[in-house]
Amino acid sequence: MTNKKIGFPESMRRGFSLTETIIALSILTLIAAAVSTSFLNNVPKYRLQSAVREVHSRLNYARFKAIFEEEKIRVKFYPTGYALEKYDEDLKEWKQERKFPLQGVTLQANNNPVFHPGGTVSNLASITLSNSWGAYRITLAISGRIRTVRL
Repeated sequence: MTNKKIGFPESMRRGFSLTETIIALSILTLIAAAVSTSFLNNVPKYRLQSAVREVHSRLNYARFKAIFEEEKIRVKFYPTGYALEKYDEDLKEWKQERKFPLQGVTLQANNNPVFHPGGTVSNLASITLSNSWGAYRITLAISGRIRTVRL
């Protein structure tokens, strides 16, 4: 009988050396670090864009709520968020319905707009949302039109 080795041929039995494995893992680690810092640099951008969409849609919501419920609705702004308030005709005061915090964004407003049942708004507002990535301005016209501009 001949003495043959069973299994893979000699050229296929050889694996990676320890040095080759360490070099490959080092390269993968560098690529992962570059990708993760790229994603972390985009977090402020996405937080700002999300906050702008949220405030814009909540202003529309307040306008339509005033129309459908036939009551005055006010959006009150704070440096860290905003709140929806409904006017109580019996007590002659504003009652807060819900407060909405905004993460990672600074908010500045020159007014707190009041939406009327006719769809119009009093106390025209200019709202600026900003963070380390940039800033947006949301303006509110007397007709209830909302416009967003990147600064």
